[in-house]
Amino acid sequence: MTPMFNRRSLLATAAASVMTLSAGAAAAQEWPTAPVHIVVGFPAGSSPDTIARLVAEPLSQRLGQPVVVENKPGAGGVIGVQQMLAATDGHTFGATINGPLTTSPRLVKDISYDVARDIAPVALVATSPLVLAVSAEAEASDLAGFVEQARANPGDLAYGSVGQGSGAHLTAELFAVAAGVEMLHVPFQSYAEVTTSIMGREIDAGFMAPSAAMPHVQAGKMKMLGITSTAPFAQVPDVPVIAGQAGLPADFRAELWNAFIAPAGTDPAVIARLNTEIGAILQDGAVQEKLLAMGWQAAPGSAEDLAARIAGDTAVWGAVIDRIESRN
Repeated sequence: MTPMFNRRSLLATAAASVMTLSAGAAAAQEWPTAPVHIVVGFPAGSSPDTIARLVAEPLSQRLGQPVVVENKPGAGGVIGVQQMLAATDGHTFGATINGPLTTSPRLVKDISYDVARDIAPVALVATSPLVLAVSAEAEASDLAGFVEQARANPGDLAYGSVGQGSGAHLTAELFAVAAGVEMLHVPFQSYAEVTTSIMGREIDAGFMAPSAAMPHVQAGKMKMLGITSTAPFAQVPDVPVIAGQAGLPADFRAELWNAFIAPAGTDPAVIARLNTEIGAILQDGAVQEKLLAMGWQAAPGSAEDLAARIAGDTAVWGAVIDRIESRN
């Protein structure tokens, strides 16, 4: 039998824990006590900015305080994260894409933050896959044909991207490893140049957003052989997933994503409330339709889900970067 003084101690500890949780919940309900600022590390009109503003308006209504989006572009979103971390008011958060949290720590010199140490995940907002696009006149009519052609001609098939370390570049390298092929990387300044070169058959392929490829597919100048999500994407439902095809693993995935983050040390109750409110906003059909029209799919989930996504993608892209650096 538990001694009485131990039982009383346990009951007192439990009561204190309940009071602490209640106090945290009460504080989260009282928060915010001032306007909330969302720092976006990209210019006005960019996808991260547009998505942040799409969430900010209903979030303001739900929180009862203005939600102000501030653009601090630079270094592929890194500047925005740094600006967020410099704030100490308890009302400043960040909206970012995956790069500053997963690949920039490897690719940007003298980066001033450590993701695991300095950043608290709040909520994943939306994801977007890439499609493997080729000329309408390309020899391959499907993914299996493309992989077969690449295997038969190691290093001959050329793909374009918007530069070393870009999402399209890393995705193509991940694809090459998974498919067991070698391809030649040709960097360009813009996706317009990539698509023009694909249509002109100066290069063979490129990974790009479905919305970037669709107009050229509809014009009969390009075709999409596969998509990098693990399930069909509503914007291009007829494009087959790459995962599980032509010998590629069933879990092959390469997605861009948008998320809300906070400085480490932010009250967990505040993060929980923000996650709940953002999740409710993403369940709204009108918000989902607006995201899809932009080429994004709403992806509500817990802060733990976002933490797992950051850790998983950091490991995947880190291995890809290691492979690229070992060849240079």
